[in-house]
Amino acid sequence: MKIAFFVAHFPVLSEPFILNQIVGAIERGHEVHIYSLDGPPEDTSKVHPLVEQYKLIERTFYAPTRPHNELWRWLKGLGLLLSNFYKNPSVCLQLLNTVRYVSQAKSLKMLYRAIPFLEKKSYDIIHCQFSTLGVFGVWFRQLGLIQGKLISTFRGSDISKFLPKWGEKVYQELFSETDFFLANCEFFKNKAVALGCDPNKIHVHGSGIDCSKFAFKERHFPHDGKVRIATTGRLVEKKGIEYVIKAIAKVAQTHPNIEYNIIGDGPLKENFQKLIAELNVAHIVKLLGWKQQKEIVEILDTCHIFIAPSVTGADGNQDAPVNTLKEAMAMGLPVISTLHGGIPELVKDGISGFLVPERDVDAIALKLSYLIEHPQAWEKMGQAGRARVEEKYDMTKLNDELVAIYQQLLNLELPQPELQVRPLALTSNN
Repeated sequence: MKIAFFVAHFPVLSEPFILNQIVGAIERGHEVHIYSLDGPPEDTSKVHPLVEQYKLIERTFYAPTRPHNELWRWLKGLGLLLSNFYKNPSVCLQLLNTVRYVSQAKSLKMLYRAIPFLEKKSYDIIHCQFSTLGVFGVWFRQLGLIQGKLISTFRGSDISKFLPKWGEKVYQELFSETDFFLANCEFFKNKAVALGCDPNKIHVHGSGIDCSKFAFKERHFPHDGKVRIATTGRLVEKKGIEYVIKAIAKVAQTHPNIEYNIIGDGPLKENFQKLIAELNVAHIVKLLGWKQQKEIVEILDTCHIFIAPSVTGADGNQDAPVNTLKEAMAMGLPVISTLHGGIPELVKDGISGFLVPERDVDAIALKLSYLIEHPQAWEKMGQAGRARVEEKYDMTKLNDELVAIYQQLLNLELPQPELQVRPLALTSNN
């Protein structure tokens, strides 16, 4: 198969779930092209090793970066229009149609994102990795810029944060024009169906991890008595890290021999530094910054408890079952997370860890104290977590399933709601 992946920026270190699907398709012998519709990311100082291993940049087509400054955006846009007009004159004029494309034409997003497609493209499968990009997939196919079966994935911000701004009818055309949908958890599938998505055209397909890269280890109380706790994630509101910092300050009053490692970076770093200083826990709480996957594994290997305290952002943004949580569970760490988005589909409360209400500092502190005081529970929780991840989120199984979905669509079949992973030898005749 010839497959096009639509992404916003590529490569992005915080989106390994997209990378895993791209690499999975390549490993299964398919021709893959990546379209980075907003140009390259601003920060390319750290890149996932798979990008180089599979020479993914050579497979990537970049739309021109759209300047933030409105005047420069229009001047650059005019230059792009004039220099590319000969490729597809009729379509170039339609890209500026503010009646049809409204704000996406006024902001020139339609023009900038369409540049790589002015010389028409044809694929078997066009997979839009967020449904906000799926809207452009629909438009580009209607304009004749790209041909192929169109799949759109709901991943989180596109079905939560995006809706308050644009309204609940924003996806009506997407629902009617897209061939098939994926959602990375039941929570977001149900939201999509409530908005008007045909329930027969959407399938839950989780974000997988390579379990072989996250070695399981039984966790026991450390000989030095220092319990090491970790969180991995962007330093943004949705990740809820400030509530763990506050909970750590409470727990440290009775359990001073703890260490909290925060792996990640983001716009809230300064706020967290101030909070850590105010709470006088700088000797306990460490902001470690961005780390490569190998470095993260090394840190988690020394830890005993993992916390993923996701919250619903002020803008409505919500999480699916986050990959960092799956990775920690695969390594045998008991976890504390929140009753949020799709996370309860991953963590079974009291079995593989604990779930607490969002933003509840006292509840986090209570469960953390319990785990510190009951290390005998760590081993059983860790085993349950590993089993859950292997069962539902193994990357190899999920990539097999994704290819099966592609192939059924090409055979003019709708993938079955309870689609089972089948051997790749059973592809085109199913």
